[in-house]
Amino acid sequence: MSTEILSARAQLAMDTLLQKPVKGIPASMVFLMEHAHIERIAGAEPGAYVQRPEETYLACMKKMPVCLIDQYIPLNPLSMGSHGYEDETERGATTGAHDVVLDGLIIDSPETVVEHMERFVFPELQQALAAFEEDECVKLILDGEAAIQAIVAPEMLKSGYGFIRFPGLAYGYYGYVNYFMAIALYPEVFERHFALQADLNYKQNVAAARAYREGGLPPLYRLDHDMADSRGMLVNIKLLDKIWLPHFARALEPMLRTDVKMIWHCDGNLMDMVPRLLEVGVKGFQGFQYEDGMDYEAICRMKAKDGDDLIIWGGVSVTRTLPMGTPADVKREIDWLVANGPKTGLFLSGSSSITPGVRWENIETMLEGLRYYQEHGRG
Repeated sequence: MSTEILSARAQLAMDTLLQKPVKGIPASMVFLMEHAHIERIAGAEPGAYVQRPEETYLACMKKMPVCLIDQYIPLNPLSMGSHGYEDETERGATTGAHDVVLDGLIIDSPETVVEHMERFVFPELQQALAAFEEDECVKLILDGEAAIQAIVAPEMLKSGYGFIRFPGLAYGYYGYVNYFMAIALYPEVFERHFALQADLNYKQNVAAARAYREGGLPPLYRLDHDMADSRGMLVNIKLLDKIWLPHFARALEPMLRTDVKMIWHCDGNLMDMVPRLLEVGVKGFQGFQYEDGMDYEAICRMKAKDGDDLIIWGGVSVTRTLPMGTPADVKREIDWLVANGPKTGLFLSGSSSITPGVRWENIETMLEGLRYYQEHGRG
């Protein structure tokens, strides 16, 4: 992908992800969900986002000091109203569904989770592995990345998201209770699930590595899978060491042979996973919930497996500071993120999606801080 069309701020993002010496600190994607804030930044009238969502969302993005995005999801804020989620008719396995039914099978016990995996999931993975077409996968990746880069250029650089694959926990399909009981009771079944996923993921990641090489994509990618809550890991870390981590590492092998820097999205208290991810070859982190025990200062002092500084997307807390703090708190947290961040490879943003209800003054202060550090750096 040619970088000749990039603006100064997009070039700042490229130089930062390459960990070159730079003056400014770039901002990564700011995920605003409140329609009024999107419209205000875009310079649009009230109601414009619902009437013209893609146009209004893009205008908002381009007026913010954002240098780099990895997702372009202009319709996502339509899932919320001014008070958050307002339509409660749709309930899923992890959002209060009365019954979880998959392929005609009611998931009402750990045993039915196992039965569904063995009857349906394992054969489907084997079929997908046999039918996999590398050239087609490469084309899909390149076409998708080019399409988004064309939309957000020249102001922003598009980095990778959604196409490097690795084995994941399937609680989103089965619900938390029965899924996690099943892992504890039948770990050998779940190792089989992770192994089959990794077999397919390895091939998918061979294609992803080709896409990076052939398309000249910016060498940064965010791995995203929630494996912790505020108390710690969702699955015992020693069990993950045995049944998940080897297959995770095997799936990523094709990408680990490239110069692409893979960073991990942190949700909850993921501290037990941090050294394990670094040992595999992950090169940074994004999305810290400091109040849950994520030690930002300690993580920023860590090094990647090859000795480099980590890539860090330091975000103002969307669960504490932005919704409950004052503008002074927001400014103080941005200053703290900068003071304790790595010397190279630091991006600033919100720690995750900024839900409705955050005062405009806090949003304004955050954006002012992003602009200041983008222009002046550490001073």
